[in-house]
Amino acid sequence: MAQTDLDQLSVSTIRTLCIDAVQKANSGHPGAPMGLAPAAYVLFKHFLKHNPKNPAWIDRDRFVLSGGHVSSLLYSLLYLFGYGLELDDLKNFRQWGSKTPGHPEYGETPGVETTTGPLGQGIANAVGMAIAERHLAAKFNLEEEAIIDHHTYVVCGDGDLMEGVGMEAISLAGHLGLGKLIMLYDDNSITIEGSTAIAFTENVKTKFESQDWHVVTVQDGNDLEEIEKAIQSGKDAVARPTLVQIKTHIAYGSPNKQDSSDAHGAPLGADEIKLVKKFYGVPEDKDFFVPEEVLENCRKALNFGKGFEQNWQTVFDSYKTNNSKQAELFVDAISGFLTQNWDADIPEFKVEDAPVATRAASGQVLNAIAENLPALMGGSADLAPSNKTYLNCSTVFQKDSCEGRNIRFGVREHAMGAIMSGMYLHSGIRPYGGTFLVFADYMRSAIRMASLMKLPLIYVFTHDSVAVGEDGPTHQPVEHVASLRAIPGLNVVRPADANETASAWKQALKTVDSPTALILSRQKLPTLDVSQREGEFEYGAYTVKKQKNPDMILIGTGSEVHICVEAAKILEKDHNIKASVVSMPSWELFEKAPESYKNIILPSDITKRVVVEAGISMGWEKYAGQNGKIISIDKFGASAPGGTVLKKYGISVDNIVENALNF
Repeated sequence: MAQTDLDQLSVSTIRTLCIDAVQKANSGHPGAPMGLAPAAYVLFKHFLKHNPKNPAWIDRDRFVLSGGHVSSLLYSLLYLFGYGLELDDLKNFRQWGSKTPGHPEYGETPGVETTTGPLGQGIANAVGMAIAERHLAAKFNLEEEAIIDHHTYVVCGDGDLMEGVGMEAISLAGHLGLGKLIMLYDDNSITIEGSTAIAFTENVKTKFESQDWHVVTVQDGNDLEEIEKAIQSGKDAVARPTLVQIKTHIAYGSPNKQDSSDAHGAPLGADEIKLVKKFYGVPEDKDFFVPEEVLENCRKALNFGKGFEQNWQTVFDSYKTNNSKQAELFVDAISGFLTQNWDADIPEFKVEDAPVATRAASGQVLNAIAENLPALMGGSADLAPSNKTYLNCSTVFQKDSCEGRNIRFGVREHAMGAIMSGMYLHSGIRPYGGTFLVFADYMRSAIRMASLMKLPLIYVFTHDSVAVGEDGPTHQPVEHVASLRAIPGLNVVRPADANETASAWKQALKTVDSPTALILSRQKLPTLDVSQREGEFEYGAYTVKKQKNPDMILIGTGSEVHICVEAAKILEKDHNIKASVVSMPSWELFEKAPESYKNIILPSDITKRVVVEAGISMGWEKYAGQNGKIISIDKFGASAPGGTVLKKYGISVDNIVENALNF
């Protein structure tokens, strides 16, 4: 492109909209948007394949702002390029109920592809989107009719590259050869504390090249022509992801704050803004000033976008005519529909069957579903044989076999969690991912973000208590289930046997507005006899062993339910005490149940209650009640065979009976 005065005026307009929005809010981050505006303008004006009137069009390019604090830049672009934001939305930046929150939030603003803020995770989200694009292209495209063919662009800063999750995802992206992933790196050498030289002196170019990325450097972040050449170079490097390293100036044009950390997270101030606007050559006394020619220039994207989508629709119409069955599967996938009879082959487990670990039952159920639900795709953080997450009906997703549905995430739990979010946000994939429960801590921030976005992801957490045994306290989760339950919106489900595990998978896949964490055992568990049951699994708790006019209630989850059943038998046989047994696999599902149902399962007049869970007691007080007892593990575990550790810590039939007798 030949750089024109209109291009420069457009860039200046983006910059001033950003600084005016931050100033009016008296809060925000003006510096990075001022430095990044030229690159963002070139990308949106000359490269982004998108239709602002239909931000959900499936074959659009994805744009992810990993450093979510730069949100004023994104909102200014969305306004100028016709996504439906108005100037009043920019003026309402960071205010209650606005479409322009402090960090971009998925579902709140048209054109925002993912919620970003915690640094590095946006990179991993983008990697997930690029994986989804490659997989769907390999699965559905024909040589003459490519219905999935787009790029994923992500903007990052120095902080994103310091975070471990960013580098985990970058490493995997290079290994997978995600050639349609292009990252624009805002290399301004500034963080909150000052120059990056105080903590970040690595050779970024060499590091990325060692990760098998194509790297292009733009020495002047204001040179629109060089930026355009660099992005085009990335598009041409089809076998590798690309890093466009752009040397920028934070708060460019500010005489007193350029290249200073002072401009990172605070308004410039009215006097400084006047000086900046004078430098840009725009009216100094006008806030939120948008020249008509700039708006007309940017809004050309509306016509281009309409054309992009119409051309795609023509191709897809032909595709539907020639490949109707594949087209139906494609529509099901991108719409999030569960294919017909997706659950037809889920096994049913019998009481007389041999005991089975819930992780093993999960693997059987997962594979039965995968045969009938082709959108199901995922893997494990290097633990597939232990997590039982491998799909036998498919191959492995690799750079030369993108049709595979098994992802080798490597030992990268945090990236796995954030990549799963990106895969789902892209549309067309129903992701799952597995690791040991004790390592859920490594991916907690990604789980939190998925819950914030209400994404129905499925986390498979196995090896769920001190029953892990000989590996000792480093690998024995005790506080982790409670920690996950503390995340708003996350459904934590700890099934008691193989049939509950099957129900848990069905519930998770039917859920459309929240993620699910499946908490599964390493040790084998008997299949429960539920011939005396009352209630349904889908409500989060039900009575496994129903008693008429019971004296007390024993409440268990997971591997502790069957020992509650055994304890109830002893109480009745040896002590003439009638105890009902409740399996409560999910607090969250139980809390959503009708009050009438809750009162049936946990009648308020039965105050003698014993809760049993091989984890910390925190939170169980609500269900134990004021007079109840909680048998739990409120300290770290120990290295010994799992059964021994459980018994030593009081998770046993004898201890339940003793507590029940001592009310």
